[in-house]
Amino acid sequence: MYSLRFKVTTSTCDSEGRLKLYSALQMMQDCSEMWIDSEPGIQQFFAEQNMTQLLASRVVEIVRIPSYKEELTVTTSVYDMKPMFGFRNTFIYDANGEPCYKTWSMGAFVDKSTGKLKRVSADAIASMNIEPQLEMNYGERRIILPKEGSRVCEPITVLRADIDYNKHVNNANYVRMAMELLPEGFEVKNLRLEYRIPAKLGDTLVPVVYSLGKTIVVSLNIKGEASAIVELG
Repeated sequence: MYSLRFKVTTSTCDSEGRLKLYSALQMMQDCSEMWIDSEPGIQQFFAEQNMTQLLASRVVEIVRIPSYKEELTVTTSVYDMKPMFGFRNTFIYDANGEPCYKTWSMGAFVDKSTGKLKRVSADAIASMNIEPQLEMNYGERRIILPKEGSRVCEPITVLRADIDYNKHVNNANYVRMAMELLPEGFEVKNLRLEYRIPAKLGDTLVPVVYSLGKTIVVSLNIKGEASAIVELG
């Protein structure tokens, strides 16, 4: 298990002094990315093979939203590993050790040069520390879009600030974009994310919004194909 400590600061708060969901996702991502430092076998294999791990999907259960100045600990652990996909839990705990956010995610292993899936060797997998799967509400990672009832919103241009070191839109920024389309006062308790086509600098994302009772789904499309799908409920 790998962990990082954070504090809810002004830059991570919303107008009510609570941790932004966008900021919580950034904390989760930072911890997940830094995790590789605790796995020298995988780290060496990725370096030699010019590989990286990309988030394919994430399911988030929001237990409680932390407030300004709260001390938080983010932990991440891998509970299953396949040659081309890894599965992990990433939790955010408060100062009392109680979970605020519970998540599970699937990552894909890709070649940095081609962007295509690439296999991790059996020896590299055997070198890893596989830990028990944590208790949470596990949801289906695939998001099926309704066939009707959508509305198209104003296009969004991908800016330099949206791009991370993998040269495409950082996964948390898709959520930030989607949340701007929510009705005022909409309280997110559960989140599902599916990433399909990486958006790059200068791309135009067309948001297509589906309102399904207490759940809102936002598909951020590039030329009619979903780049990322965000389900908020």
